[in-house]
Amino acid sequence: MNKRNGFSLLELLLVVAIILIIATIAIPSLLRSRQSANETHAVANMRTLNTAEVQYLSNSQGQYGNIVSLVSAGLLDLQYSQPTSGYIFNVQVTPDNLNYTATATAAGYNGGRYDYYSGPDYVVRFSTDPSRAPTGYSGAPVQ
Repeated sequence: MNKRNGFSLLELLLVVAIILIIATIAIPSLLRSRQSANETHAVANMRTLNTAEVQYLSNSQGQYGNIVSLVSAGLLDLQYSQPTSGYIFNVQVTPDNLNYTATATAAGYNGGRYDYYSGPDYVVRFSTDPSRAPTGYSGAPVQ
């Protein structure tokens, strides 16, 4: 009588196959969850950026500021100067500093599905590029 302890090669291959099937199902869900979290973070940061613009406007004789000005005034953190949570933030100010456009652009494909922008009306909107906004929501406010 010969008793062997351990697993056969077939049993090990079966376990590996089951693990691969579970991973194939779980990884796309994880990526979508991460994208969704990055998008929520980007919208929250856009709202913070708008609040900083309002405060800067009241302290600078009715003029808006770019990210460097907002950071130097102590209204924003340095995180806005570099990509954070999959998004790159930027503020374009008109030459007379009486108008601005703030944008949050996904740093890569896995960073986020959508881009966002805001202006002096302080409403965060989806990108005007239909490929970077949900179907039918190009330029629409974020709810």
